Amino acid sequence: MSDTVKEQYSTSEKLSIRITLHSKYSTNKQGFGNWIFSNYRIPEGMSVLELGCGTGEMWCGKDDIINRCGKLILSDFSEGMLATAQGNLKEYPGIEYLQIDIQDIPFPDRTFDVVMANMMLYHVPDLAKGLSEVARVLKDSGTFYCATYGENGMMEQVELMFDDFPISSVRNYSFTLQNGKGKLEDFFSKVQTLQYDDALEVTDIEDMIDYIYSLPSWSHIQDLPRDVIRSTLEQHMHNGILRLPKDYGMFIAERPRVNQ
Repeated sequence: MSDTVKEQYSTSEKLSIRITLHSKYSTNKQGFGNWIFSNYRIPEGMSVLELGCGTGEMWCGKDDIINRCGKLILSDFSEGMLATAQGNLKEYPGIEYLQIDIQDIPFPDRTFDVVMANMMLYHVPDLAKGLSEVARVLKDSGTFYCATYGENGMMEQVELMFDDFPISSVRNYSFTLQNGKGKLEDFFSKVQTLQYDDALEVTDIEDMIDYIYSLPSWSHIQDLPRDVIRSTLEQHMHNGILRLPKDYGMFIAERPRVNQ
């Protein structure tokens, strides 16, 4: 991972800011994490690996799935994230925690029934290597679940609000809902795309500003004074609400090619 990404995820603080914004202002009250879990198919006794587990909060309260797993390993490349995940999930002693880089997964071929990697593949420097490793450690009948963002969401909308300023975007489109299927099809025989229906309705603009400051990809906006960011966002509020589209979803990839 790049030094910028390592710094961003060295602790859970900035990620928690982003999770809180979505939890507080999303119009779809099911919640993105709950929706992701609703699409998992994990029969009794399966071996499961999550890559990039982050804070582990999505697993809280998911006793039914956790108890069904014959083996459950939550991993992240960040020791700080793993420590937070262990604290959040301390009531589940059967979960294992490992520091893992997706580009070099330390398990033999055909180890897992299920591998998950949510909202992280766009950070992988050598994505082809990472996906090759996922396909390698999956059993022939295994499934890979991976959530990501699209190219027509809140970040694009916010950047349009700052068109009058001499700033340039550094958006990361290395793995999106629009291009991810083709990249997965290099390693999996069957890939399905699922779209999550949601939006943001932000009423406290300071929360949105904190969100902007939590993302290195918005460093070009962060260079502006906070009061300029605030006034620009406020100009796009209607009846006290800043409405932003969300473009999120996931892929379900099956039948890894390297195992055939």
